[in-house]
Amino acid sequence: MPPQLTRLDDATVAEIAAGEVISRPARVVSELIDNALDAGASRIDIAVDGDGTDRIRVEDDGHGLAREDAELAVQRHTTSKLAADASDALTAVSTLGFRGEALAAICDCATVELVTNDGDAVGTELRVDDGEVTVSDAARGQGTTVTVSDLFADRPARRESLAGPAAEFGRISDRVAAYALARPEVRFSLRHDGTTTFTTTGNGPRDALLGVYDADLARQATVVEHATDIDTGAGTGSLELRGVLAYPSVTRASREHVRVAVDGRPVEDSGLRRAVIDGYDSLLAGDDYPVAAVDIQPPSGAVDPNVHPAKQEVGLRYRETIEAAVEAAVGDALSTADARRTEAAATDLTTELDSVDRTDPFADLRVIGGFRELYLLCEDGDQLLVVDQHAAHERVNYERLQAAVGDDAVPTATLEPPASVSVSPAAASLAAAHADLLDSLGFAVETFGGGTLRLSAVPAPFGRTADPAALRATLDSIAAEETPADPRDALLAELACQPSLKAGDALSTDDAEELLARLGECEQPFACPHGRPTVCRIDEATLAAGFDRESTRFD
Repeated sequence: MPPQLTRLDDATVAEIAAGEVISRPARVVSELIDNALDAGASRIDIAVDGDGTDRIRVEDDGHGLAREDAELAVQRHTTSKLAADASDALTAVSTLGFRGEALAAICDCATVELVTNDGDAVGTELRVDDGEVTVSDAARGQGTTVTVSDLFADRPARRESLAGPAAEFGRISDRVAAYALARPEVRFSLRHDGTTTFTTTGNGPRDALLGVYDADLARQATVVEHATDIDTGAGTGSLELRGVLAYPSVTRASREHVRVAVDGRPVEDSGLRRAVIDGYDSLLAGDDYPVAAVDIQPPSGAVDPNVHPAKQEVGLRYRETIEAAVEAAVGDALSTADARRTEAAATDLTTELDSVDRTDPFADLRVIGGFRELYLLCEDGDQLLVVDQHAAHERVNYERLQAAVGDDAVPTATLEPPASVSVSPAAASLAAAHADLLDSLGFAVETFGGGTLRLSAVPAPFGRTADPAALRATLDSIAAEETPADPRDALLAELACQPSLKAGDALSTDDAEELLARLGECEQPFACPHGRPTVCRIDEATLAAGFDRESTRFD
């Protein structure tokens, strides 16, 4: 039997930090999905019109509400998760939010229709319009449907602060995708203006990855289920981790594709996200990031879910221990999957750049060796130079591309037949919103609905045809900056990265010398196009001090 709703006492209300301010349509969707999941739903269908202010509809097959609970649910500070005077139990709440509180906040800024049935012969339809509540009978099977319309109709400033329809729907798509990956046992569907953008089957993490991304990525992934005991200071507690990890050969330019949930709730937690990335260790090259989705279930009492108004962050006790356990679990899963990077990188170092009117800073270097098949060790008088071969090669390729393109339109190559590129629904919305920008960069893109883009032309500067996957990297770059300062340079930087030397690419002495010669021809040889240094210098005096020597003479 579902729990009954109660009204919280004043002392408990004073301690609740759960957000009651609805800032944008994506927040409405998140709150309604939380409620559906807390109601035990195995299927959640979301439909959005326009940017979400016109209409949002969320339907679930959860346990539903009795009429008296439905009437309470739209009032403030009512919940089925706590007793009326249970402020001491706030941190023990394991569900996704305080059911009913979000509905009251939504009703405050929109027209809301709630149709629900807890299994009785007759359901309940409840409508809240401008504070007026009407209740009537309804014919509905068990579950709940919430329709939100005219969001922010009486808040013009809030509406004006929203981004365009494509951007707002992109945020909604991203949130639904995060829930679908965090709760892979639940079937999700998302429709936009009558068109289905993606669906998941509820058959586990790999199928969720298939629904949010594509079949190719889902095939190149491993499912992880891990349990370990961690030290909590007062003993040991169990930490569980489940999810899906794409192989290191499948990467993105942005860390946004590393999704983390805690106890089934998607959260923005930089520490946990970094722990997942660190679990890939040296399997990733350069500035690449993995695609991963993990749900972490820390020991009881370790999570405070009540620290962020939008419930997107959580407080963690034993954080360092938890992050270390997550990193180890990811590393173990990838080692078991034998998912190491195997593809070869291009190593063309013979084509010279146009000469520049200055002295080559690397003309007198002598290559004396390498380290970890990533760093070149060079002697330069009384200094030791350490060169990052990936960053150096990236700078060389970037300036080649700049010279080839100049101020003209980016040369393109037609794809015959056109390629289908699968992206997340949010990225597809971004492609539609920035179609003119992508065209100026050399991408001829059409949206096909869902997460599929039809790519009929790609950039081909410097005689090098970009891989269709470069479109994903470009969309990631655009997403990282709502108004890209120089999207052309961002694209050239991504194109320069793709063929550059990677960790593990061994260079002969001749190849190393060629790389340094090309680097010396660059206008800005001391940083890669992403701003990372290409060269570190170590004075001989630093080495002498380290070995407690006063001079370079051997004695």
